[in-house]
Amino acid sequence: MIVVMKKNACKEEINRVSAQLQEAGFHCHLVVGTEKTIIGAVGDKSRLLNIPLEALPCVEKVIPILAPYKLASREFQPEDTLIQIGPVTLGGSELHVMAGPCAVESEEQILLTAQIVKEAGATILRGGAFKPRTSPYSFQGLGEEGLRYLALAREKTGLPVVTEAIDSASVDLVAYYADIIQIGARNMQNYALLKKVAKTGKPILLKRGLSATIEEWILAAEYIITAGNSQVILCERGIRTFETCTRNTLDLSAVPIIKHLSHLPIIVDPSHGTGKWRWVTSMAQAAVAAGADGLMIEVHPSPEDALSDGAQSLNPANFRQLMENLRNIARYTGKKLRPNDSRHLSCPEHTKLPPTEEGYRPKEGVM
Repeated sequence: MIVVMKKNACKEEINRVSAQLQEAGFHCHLVVGTEKTIIGAVGDKSRLLNIPLEALPCVEKVIPILAPYKLASREFQPEDTLIQIGPVTLGGSELHVMAGPCAVESEEQILLTAQIVKEAGATILRGGAFKPRTSPYSFQGLGEEGLRYLALAREKTGLPVVTEAIDSASVDLVAYYADIIQIGARNMQNYALLKKVAKTGKPILLKRGLSATIEEWILAAEYIITAGNSQVILCERGIRTFETCTRNTLDLSAVPIIKHLSHLPIIVDPSHGTGKWRWVTSMAQAAVAAGADGLMIEVHPSPEDALSDGAQSLNPANFRQLMENLRNIARYTGKKLRPNDSRHLSCPEHTKLPPTEEGYRPKEGVM
């Protein structure tokens, strides 16, 4: 439920109401708006019988949240959530593109790709160090070596890095190197992993599961938020249907639906959504027209030689053309796309890894 405090409610009154709710077993989340403060209370409503909230002079009204998800709902927070990642603000007026290879293959490959996508206007670098693949014989990624290459690319270009954590054992390692931790489609309902990544305090990119409904997807985000991390980015990447012409069926209707139901930012991954590079540009443009806050695009200097998902990766020329097309579309949706830029972004603190005595030392159980 939502407890809406009166406009003139003071800090002491807000704290008093929060304390009463917590004593009754509710988990409270405070949202301070420009005019009013609301308290999101999650718990058993029957415990409110002894707390006459609406009788309190500092309380304006109490609103039940009917959706099964509470903290991720638009009812709980009417304003859009903005997520700060280094120099990037996701969810605001700018359209952000996360671009890079499916898998980090070498230092040379990721540094070259990072420079290519940055010059075209991308603001976040993507790349997989751990690759959960359908076939055990497919390239599984470089692990920590790949993470080090991503960190080096960030240092060289200033681009924040997003990469996937595939299990609880790898979370601390990924969190040390990455700016955004990705939860892949196969792990959307791995609730133990969701709770673990929430504790890192890093922004979490949550991909929609292969067969997940929108409600199940938002409920997965709710796990992260209830664990204390509200920095969740939803990513539509296609769902499994009967269609075989594409790798998945990209559900672009999810964009306006999420915007209506939740305050969380949503991006679209047309690379996995289609599985074929020739359809990526059209679907990326459609996603922006639908109101997406950003895109995740797979780009490889030489897709025909890629160790992972070359068929859905754009080459540098195609990516540059896509970015030019997006600039024309974005202005009609109220979003801005950063111009081409070959300079180093100004974020010196962001590009550096936290200091350690001898580099990263994984905790017990981290491979």
